[in-house]
Amino acid sequence: MAWISAAFLTDAATAEPLCDALLEAGALSASIEDADAGTPEEKPQFGEPGMETPATAWDHSRIVALFAEDAPVGQMMAKAAAALGLAQVPDFALARVEEQNWVQLTQSQFDPIRISDRLWIVPSWHTSPDPRAINLILDPGMAFGTGSHPTTRLCLEWLEREVSPGCSLLDYGCGSGILAIAAARLGAGKVSGVDIDPQAVSAARDNAKQNQVEARFEDTAAPLAGEYDLVVANILSNPLRLLAPAICAHVRPGGKLALSGILAEQAEEIIQIYATWIPLTVADTREGWVCLAGSRPCS
Repeated sequence: MAWISAAFLTDAATAEPLCDALLEAGALSASIEDADAGTPEEKPQFGEPGMETPATAWDHSRIVALFAEDAPVGQMMAKAAAALGLAQVPDFALARVEEQNWVQLTQSQFDPIRISDRLWIVPSWHTSPDPRAINLILDPGMAFGTGSHPTTRLCLEWLEREVSPGCSLLDYGCGSGILAIAAARLGAGKVSGVDIDPQAVSAARDNAKQNQVEARFEDTAAPLAGEYDLVVANILSNPLRLLAPAICAHVRPGGKLALSGILAEQAEEIIQIYATWIPLTVADTREGWVCLAGSRPCS
């Protein structure tokens, strides 16, 4: 079985309505991409608390619609254009999409990740490259955190240096739970994680079970209490700004805090914000991202 894809350019205002019209006309799917992706004009879109909601499409958008192999694509494109009152049908390029083993293809894109000689992240369908190492079993999913992003690696490396047997740890903004799970495998005692996204909490619980570790994960709808020896927060800079008092309140006197998800040019501002509670310095950098770390004063 095969399919036909039609790709064409449009603007932000037209992109989403045209996708809807294509689906109404019989397209199997329709997606919007940044037509400038991979160029200096690429415009990543991130939504953070406190920020204006990003646009749903790019100024230069590319739509890719998928049709059945025998579908009258030209007629369906014309129907969609007419439904929106467009003066003409957008110029589109057709391509044949062959049937593939999509699960196998997706899995082939994810190999084991070496964090250090001691620590690896291994998808469940792979054999561990080093059975003697601490192997975190983690599959790509809907929650952020597979170990491939520089900020996750920075936090994992910090945990390797700081986790001591039996210490307590809080993963604030846990995503997939990778940091909390790594801490537990490295020897931490009481391990907890919290996230605003219920899907992330569910994924973290599943990942902890798969790795046979004891860790408690909750969403932020439930009140979070307690102080920890170590607190790590790998989230974006804007929530780190807003959540500074809440995050620092969970670090016990003498305990340590690590923050990531911070671009190098944002580091000084975050350091200044957190200085009210915990003095931070740049612990490490990678690919333009930084990990900030420091200890809460005992008095």
